[in-house]
Amino acid sequence: MGLAKLWVTLRTRGRERFSNTEAFSPSEAFSEFGESAQFRSSDLQAARLLERRLGRPYKRLVPALLCGLYLLCILVFYALGMIGASTVFVVGGLITGTMALFAGYVRAGRAARLRDRQLRLPTVVAAAGTLLLVFYLEPVTQIALAPFLFVAMAYGLLTLSRHAALAVCSGILASYGLVVALHHIQLGNAALLQLEVLHFVALALALPAYVLLMGRVRLLHRLLQKTSNEMRSIAEIARRDALAGCLNRRSILAALEEQKQLADESGIPLCLAVVDLDHFKRINDELGHLGGDEVLRTFAQLAQQVVRTDDFFGRYGGEEFLLVFPATPLLPALNSCERIRSQVESHAWEGKLRGRVTVSIGVTQYVLGESVLEFFSRADTAMYLAKQGGRNQVVVQEPVGAFAPTEAGEPQAPAHGYF
Repeated sequence: MGLAKLWVTLRTRGRERFSNTEAFSPSEAFSEFGESAQFRSSDLQAARLLERRLGRPYKRLVPALLCGLYLLCILVFYALGMIGASTVFVVGGLITGTMALFAGYVRAGRAARLRDRQLRLPTVVAAAGTLLLVFYLEPVTQIALAPFLFVAMAYGLLTLSRHAALAVCSGILASYGLVVALHHIQLGNAALLQLEVLHFVALALALPAYVLLMGRVRLLHRLLQKTSNEMRSIAEIARRDALAGCLNRRSILAALEEQKQLADESGIPLCLAVVDLDHFKRINDELGHLGGDEVLRTFAQLAQQVVRTDDFFGRYGGEEFLLVFPATPLLPALNSCERIRSQVESHAWEGKLRGRVTVSIGVTQYVLGESVLEFFSRADTAMYLAKQGGRNQVVVQEPVGAFAPTEAGEPQAPAHGYF
């Protein structure tokens, strides 16, 4: 029904009104909505927002989780009567003090200047130091040292360089050997010495191999990150018009469809403006294609300086642009369109363009339940009314029944200077 109504509208208005946009007919453009879902700007924005909201808190929650698991392990040792209560208090104090130190550092704002990966080396060193200290106090805990040590190393190895990881590995092995020597000197237990030496040999063989293997994982991780960034850049480029730098036709239509669905679901207002450069064909003929391209580029820059960050501005085709106003009533959208018109008119155009570049804008508000084609057609009609009325103006095409009655019973007209 929407396509049939649009066809009747096109026949009524005549071909001359669509001479500038014949190559981009609305029926063909809006039929691509299903294909354009992959280019919707909200997908990229939602991913980035989720990364900002959950990325850093999640990364900083991992050390706290590991500390909690190790403390639980120590409590199991205590419950089995294998270690004393003093060791539990020491571990609890070390964990609490270390976490408080890092939390204070983060809250002080100093960590904001550092990347998360720059905090991982101190985290790994602190974890290894705690494990070795507890091993020195309670030799029986050496059974838990290797598993938690590998977990701590895994947390840091994705960001540490190979040289730094091998240096940490060497420091851990040297400290482990020192603890074994101290146990032998202080306890003089031959069986314990034999067991600890076996553990040391196993750790000395496994830990460097683990570091080298994690180096390969780190390489794959960085390659994946690079590929992800490149794909994000490609997706962003695919959304942009190569000439104007704003959203391209596919992306702006996808944004319009998406905001229409959101308005239907939530009832929030939605406005659409169709912007067309006046006498662009004449300007293009006089200045050539390069001059015309520069006019389009400059206009797009001027318009994007005016529109809000939540609005969607894109090139529909030729010299015609669309401006989608999410969650915006008609009056604020009208004011934004007037600012764009005024900005273009007052811009210091050079040479032959001085005082000649203007825009005609048609703006309308969405009616819940109508099709995108009806919504677009109403804004497009308003734009052509602006051209018929003398150009360089903003025309409002309100839905039927949208005017509020005045005290005299007459419909309330829009602000002065608009139709």
